[in-house]
Parts: sequence; structure tokens; C-alpha cells
Amino acid sequence: MKKFLVALFCAALMGAPAFAMTREEEDAAWKKEPAYGRVIRIGYNGGLCLGTFGIAQLKGFYAAEGLQTEVVRMAGGGTAQIDAVGTGKVEVTGDHIATLLVPTVNGVRMKFTTGVHSGCKSLYVPSDSPVKTTADLIGKYVAIPDGIGGSDQNISMRFFHHDHIDPRQIKWKVAEAGVAVMAMKKGEVQAALLGDQFAKRFLDSGELRIIRSLTFDEDFKQEPCCVHAVNLDFYNENPITVKKLTRAHEAASAWVMEHPEEAVAVLQANKWAAGDPKLVLEIFKTYDYSISDEATETALRNIIDDYKTFGMIDSAKDTEDLLKRVWDPVLGND
Repeated sequence: MKKFLVALFCAALMGAPAFAMTREEEDAAWKKEPAYGRVIRIGYNGGLCLGTFGIAQLKGFYAAEGLQTEVVRMAGGGTAQIDAVGTGKVEVTGDHIATLLVPTVNGVRMKFTTGVHSGCKSLYVPSDSPVKTTADLIGKYVAIPDGIGGSDQNISMRFFHHDHIDPRQIKWKVAEAGVAVMAMKKGEVQAALLGDQFAKRFLDSGELRIIRSLTFDEDFKQEPCCVHAVNLDFYNENPITVKKLTRAHEAASAWVMEHPEEAVAVLQANKWAAGDPKLVLEIFKTYDYSISDEATETALRNIIDDYKTFGMIDSAKDTEDLLKRVWDPVLGND
């Protein structure tokens, strides 16, 4: 029996076959992992978008897997999370694919194990703007709150690319979200990539309208916006623990889909979701936390190809090889 468990454990280090084991076999192998019995650090930025991490902690989904976890509040945007998970300051985090993919391809040590949800950002223009489509923005200014090379620009470039517009024909201006809204009203920029939660009050008041969206457009709403990311060394050394972490997150995702009102209340009570509860709930319900691993894999493949077109990823590199480097849906054989 011992040799059998050791063989299964070794198989786990090499790939998916270990994930076909029974729960009893899995737990026996898990006890041999370096992370067994340790407190695992979950890097979470405290936002509504990635609220499943907070829910997994507060509603006991990590504990149900036998895990001891600590939520580490992240600050400083995507750069802080990239550094934290890549260097092992936290074992797990989540963020936009548009934030994490290029650093991971370029060697930051992390692996994606599941998608988080669809939706969350759109390209906005003033309601009285003559701009009707992305083509009307050629040669115009688009505001990107999180900077050149950040997720907002990366998402925007894919909007233009899907509409057969070279992103190099767009002028980019870095402006914090609130400043971007004011700049649109003054005509200093003609559009802005904004989080839907931030922009909703301007949308509801009739001040802004959407011309392209991750949340509502047919060619994007089936894609995950964010991914569940694990430190690569931790992933290699602790395959069962990684599976348990991913499974707990998936359980939290299923729970929030069934209990959105309670999820919002829990997140707001812990200061992880700010704003009017009704508005927050309306936005929360636009996120699809049931996004499949198949959809996530397809999205990652497409985004890699898009980024190769933009020169953000070396076009000579094979897409499937890059996909294997960054992606392992560890629950695929559950």
C-alpha cells in the first residue's frame, strides 16, 4: 500500500493521473506534501470582482478541504500580486488574465488552475458623444486608468483587434478612473476603459454609455476575466494541496451563484465590497462565476494569439507550448 501511495504521489508531481485517485488515496498522498499542516497564504485585493477568495475563507470552503488558510490583503494593484505570488510571498492569488498572462509567459513563477468569472470591464464614452463604434476612435484618445501595459490597455487593444482596428491607431492616455470621466466630459479624451462597478452610476444617470464590453458583448462574455493563480514552486511540490485550494475556490464560486445577496452582504460586512448594496448586487449578478475550464482554456489560447499579434508575446513561440506553461486545470480529471 505504501508503494502504491508513493507511486500516486510521484505521478501527481508529473501530471494529471494523480487526480483520478479516490478521496481516501488523495488524503493519504496529501499528508506527504510539504504544505500539509501549514498555513497557506491567499493573496486577495479585497475587491468584489475576486470576492470568491474572501467567500472561500469566510464561508469555510477552504476549511472543508482540511486546509489552514490566511487571507493576505493585497495592495498596489496587479504589480503587487504578481510579485507576491511569483516570489512565494503568497501561495495563491487571482487577477485579470490581462494582468497576469504576459508576466507568466515571461517567466514569473505561477500557474493558472481555473478561471474565476466573466465580465467586469467595458469601454465607455459620453452619452452625447458622436462615437458609436470603436472605428470612430481611430486617432482619438482612450483613457486607461491602470497605465501603459496594464490590464486596461490590454483589454482595450483586444476590443480594437476584434473589430479589425490596429491598436497602434489609438492614442492612449493614463488617467485614474474618476479623472478619466471628467476628461471625457471636457473632451480631453474620447473614451475610457472602466470597471463596470465604478461606471454604473454614470451609466444609470445617462452620463456614459458602453460601446464595447467584456461583460455584455457576445465575443467576450463567455471568456473569464480573471484566473486563479498558484506559485509555481508550490504547484510543483504540492499537487494535492493545489487541487484542494482550487476545489475550495470552485465550491465558493458555485455558492455565490446560488446566494448572490448573502455573498454581497458578507463581502460588504468585511469591507471587501464598497458602495450602495443594491448597485453592488446588480453588478455582482453580471459576473458569471460558473465559467468552465474549457472556456478558460479557449480564452487563454485566444488571448495568447492576440498578444502575439500586438508584440506583447514573441510571435515565434508556439501557442500550445505557452498554454501548457501557464495553464493546468487541475480539477479536469476529478
